[in-house]
Amino acid sequence: MAAELPTDAALTGGLSAARPPLIRAMNEQLLLEHIRAAGPYSRADLARVSGLSKPTVSLALANLERAGLVRHAGQRTGVPGRSALLYEVRPEAGFVLGLDIGLRYLRGAVADLAGGIRARLSLAVVATSVNGRVAELVRLADDLCARAGITRATVTQTVVGSPGVYDPQRNLMALTGGLPGWDRPEALAALREAFGRALAIENDVDAAALAERALGVGRETDNFAFVHVGTGIGMGLVLGGRLHRGVHGVAGEIAFMPLGGANASGTGQQADGERGDPGADPPVDLVEALRRGVLETAAAADGIVRAARQAGMLGQVSARSVFEAAAGGDPRAVEVVAAEARLVASAICCVITVVDPSLIVLGGGIGQAPGFAQAVTSALAAMAPVLPELKVSALGTDVVVDGCLAEGTALAWNQLIAAQP
Repeated sequence: MAAELPTDAALTGGLSAARPPLIRAMNEQLLLEHIRAAGPYSRADLARVSGLSKPTVSLALANLERAGLVRHAGQRTGVPGRSALLYEVRPEAGFVLGLDIGLRYLRGAVADLAGGIRARLSLAVVATSVNGRVAELVRLADDLCARAGITRATVTQTVVGSPGVYDPQRNLMALTGGLPGWDRPEALAALREAFGRALAIENDVDAAALAERALGVGRETDNFAFVHVGTGIGMGLVLGGRLHRGVHGVAGEIAFMPLGGANASGTGQQADGERGDPGADPPVDLVEALRRGVLETAAAADGIVRAARQAGMLGQVSARSVFEAAAGGDPRAVEVVAAEARLVASAICCVITVVDPSLIVLGGGIGQAPGFAQAVTSALAAMAPVLPELKVSALGTDVVVDGCLAEGTALAWNQLIAAQP
């Protein structure tokens, strides 16, 4: 019996040719990306940069204009030949809400799909419960939308920047650090009830890295690490121009690096066996290390305060006052800051040996403190096999919000394109 000839599906592994509606959608998405990135563009411009024929470009633009995604942006004049009609993104095609859940402040902004900021606000946190914090976040969102002249129901995409990472296996937030109760199921449930299906939750430091990629020094390279040092410690890692989250979402959780030890950065506390009091409770720093991570316990702002007090600094000590005292020449503060720089440099050295990024960006209240980057660079030069460029973030306190807006805009465009017939 003769062998049967393989079918087309067998030859192609089950793949089939792209059908005309799919091809049209791909062409439209391609043109939208070009217009978003560098518009306004004329038909001839778009044909040149996309490689599509002029009739194909004209058809795609007509569809996009009919869908309300692009609009006319005037005509190009002052060049030889006929004036060309220009196209740009229609700002009102959709709106993005970006929110930052901090320990002391809630921050947010509303942007249109052309990138224009319609409203920006911050709110001091008063609530002490999960539901109270979500209620404050909803009030902030409603105030932002009212100032932007829209309602929360008309927001295309909401992105919330939050401490911790989303755990899909348990459907809750994990590794939320110092935010009380944020790892309980009711926190995520309350956010989803408030903001609906068009909600995405992003790690706050990852969101800051996205802002650096879109607006900051991260625009200069496709491979960099954004290292946040402040009330907490974390890292956002951009590789190949894309945020790297890892399989479980914990890429960048350098707070859990076993650096500094449970008593590092001058906590001044000993383990129970060393105190000769085996029946006593574990030292607070050991408990915090289990919850927040060893590096964060040692090197975040409260770790600097503990180190300063152990060194003999008195009065109302804060991380800011320690850095100010070091700048003024206080030898105790100088040593505390130097120890902090060595500890942060050790963490960065680990990142360098694994990822080898071309740029390290320091952010956060401590990371952006005057002179700290130079101290870290000096410490890093003594231990790292190579020394990438190290820069201080120039973005301000809304860096997480701006990262949420950048991610939200990309997600919103995907939604709008997918919704087109």
